[in-house]
Amino acid sequence: MVQATGLARNEDGIAAALGILKQQFGEQLQTGASIREQHAHTTTWIVNQPPDAVIFARSTQDVSDVVKVCAAHRVPIIPFGAGTSLEGHVNAPAGGISIDMSQMNKVLEVNAGDLDCRVQPGVTRMALNTHLRDQGLFFPIDPGADASIGGMSATRASGTNAVRYGTMKDNVLSLEVVMPNGEVIRTASRARKSSAGYDLTRLMVGSEGTLGIITEVTLRLQGIPEAISAASCSFPTVEAACQTVMAVIQYGLPVARIELLDALVVKAVNGYSKLTLPETPLLLLEFHGSDAGVSEQAETFGTLAEEFGGTGYAATTTVEERTKLWQARHDAYWAMFTLRPGCKAVATDVCVPISKLAEAVGGANDKAAELGLLAPIVGHAGDGNFHASVLVDMDDAEDVSRAETYVSWLNQNAISLGGTCTGEHGIGQGKRPYLVKELGGAVGVMETIKAALDPDGIMNPGKILP
Repeated sequence: MVQATGLARNEDGIAAALGILKQQFGEQLQTGASIREQHAHTTTWIVNQPPDAVIFARSTQDVSDVVKVCAAHRVPIIPFGAGTSLEGHVNAPAGGISIDMSQMNKVLEVNAGDLDCRVQPGVTRMALNTHLRDQGLFFPIDPGADASIGGMSATRASGTNAVRYGTMKDNVLSLEVVMPNGEVIRTASRARKSSAGYDLTRLMVGSEGTLGIITEVTLRLQGIPEAISAASCSFPTVEAACQTVMAVIQYGLPVARIELLDALVVKAVNGYSKLTLPETPLLLLEFHGSDAGVSEQAETFGTLAEEFGGTGYAATTTVEERTKLWQARHDAYWAMFTLRPGCKAVATDVCVPISKLAEAVGGANDKAAELGLLAPIVGHAGDGNFHASVLVDMDDAEDVSRAETYVSWLNQNAISLGGTCTGEHGIGQGKRPYLVKELGGAVGVMETIKAALDPDGIMNPGKILP
């Protein structure tokens, strides 16, 4: 089992800060054991390390006030969005205060003419898209889970639409951030480009709460496409599916989504979502554009897929059919549990150059078989990003040890192929051992930035940096 890093507790500081915060926030501050455990890590095998208290923030001023008290007493602060992260981001290894942003959930402003909006961090992506739908707009980043916009910004999330619309770093125009001393800053304006000073927006996007707490996000939006088509195509091997993906990208076909499901995942999805797909590697796609454009894209993909042995190709513009396919894809994580009932799924992700995707996925399947593990794979194939979910019996020490070996190999293999140990889950606690191997001396620069902005190390300590 992955052990979360233990850090020294500041007992006196925590006690003093709690006393002040209780008086200041009343019922907004909760110290019950169950609620504290819910605000620590529960979604994977990293040990749960609860905070000493949870404060439900209602405004930027609330966040600033909490940070000032914690800064004065050198008490750790852990931001909490929707709790869907997978690498221990919300754990409190040295105790401290979890700031829950879920009540800061307002869409503050929509500028339809400029294709942007301003939201509080607790707004979830699904709630935002429901709010935008009547204006013919949508926010395209879709990590699968109904994550909060603040959390998605903090972890530099992406997901199924990234091949066309990019990741959070490409879709955040500006942030309001509470810094480690309680000061509130805005990182940029609403302008689509700027050469004004350091790019603080990009510094904060992906900082995982270690440099400040995001309290407002200004986002790029997109117009809802005139036409949308979904398609699926089966392949004889993972390699054939990956070669098709490479051909699609090299051809310049503007796919919105292109997802890879290996044979194990297809088997699980068939049973869970009542589908009848051939139980071989599958590509699941979506095309956005005009009626004519979408039709042409779908036809071109079919021609490319045939060259690599693709079979059973079918495209549909019917909303019900599209929804059924993509709901099955989003339910894949839950479907995988049916492959080994009673086990825990340890989800991890890596990302490699697209030309290395077939080698990376094929190698991952071979390594799992070598270790006697079930590790189904789904991937955002257009980006070279894939997720392996190792099914582990947590009561079997040998099984856990094999899973640890697999996850370590997966990360190091991705790095050796010129890739990264995480395409979208983030570093948190779980990926820390691999950051220096991937980036070398650049990690020292990160440490310098962290020390300059947060000299007392109170902002989400024990995350990212080794």
